[in-house]
Amino acid sequence: MTHLLDLIDVKLGYPQGKVFKTIVHQLSLQLDKGEIGCLLGPSGCGKTTVLRSIAGFEPVYAGSIQLEQQTIAETGRMVPPEQRHIGMMFQDYALFPHLTIEKNIAFGLNKLPREQAQKITQEMLELIGLQQSAKAYPHELSGGQQQRVALARAIAPSPKLLLLDEPFSNLDVDTRERLALDVRAILKEKQLSAILVTHSQIEAFVFADKIGIIHQGKLEQWANPQTLINAPNNAFVKEYIRQDAIQAYQACSTDKSCFCEE
Repeated sequence: MTHLLDLIDVKLGYPQGKVFKTIVHQLSLQLDKGEIGCLLGPSGCGKTTVLRSIAGFEPVYAGSIQLEQQTIAETGRMVPPEQRHIGMMFQDYALFPHLTIEKNIAFGLNKLPREQAQKITQEMLELIGLQQSAKAYPHELSGGQQQRVALARAIAPSPKLLLLDEPFSNLDVDTRERLALDVRAILKEKQLSAILVTHSQIEAFVFADKIGIIHQGKLEQWANPQTLINAPNNAFVKEYIRQDAIQAYQACSTDKSCFCEE
């Protein structure tokens, strides 16, 4: 079976004087089309570095990264970020304050014919439920609404993969949990693949189909939430997973609408 994304024995880091500082050690994982993955771990464990390497902002020092069986990064060679067809949604939204909501969403569609760009923009506004705010500016929206606009802008060009770097961390707890489920629903509706980086276990367990637990630069386990709960690879994974994350996952398993199953 072929995967959308393959990371094969990836080593990440940077030269530090005469030595090499390794941040991520021989990391391997696979993501299928339509799947949502999550890299979970404490600050400084290497998860954001992995995301940046997939995006094309960090070089690979060993191993390789493949997208649709095409190598986009390996030792000494990197496909530029703009040629990878990968979307990115940032922690700070990165919306343009001087542009309206519809113009923010249409920003990445400037190479398309005008009518096609307008059609996609309207579809995105409907998808995120902000048709009435098309002419508004970012500062006129709530944090959750701004995040929906950032999502719409990221997926409007139909990327092969969407990367989300701590996208909900600036929001209050109730809003971030609700928005995580909303974003998951949108991704599933569009059948988009995505990888989320977070340190929130609840976020990871309600959002992702596959979760990678990273500890000190090592991927301890890459599996679906149920497997992580019932069959952890080692003592670290078993002790790391908190009860509130398990409860959040079980609550969503009971309420099938949480997962937007086909």
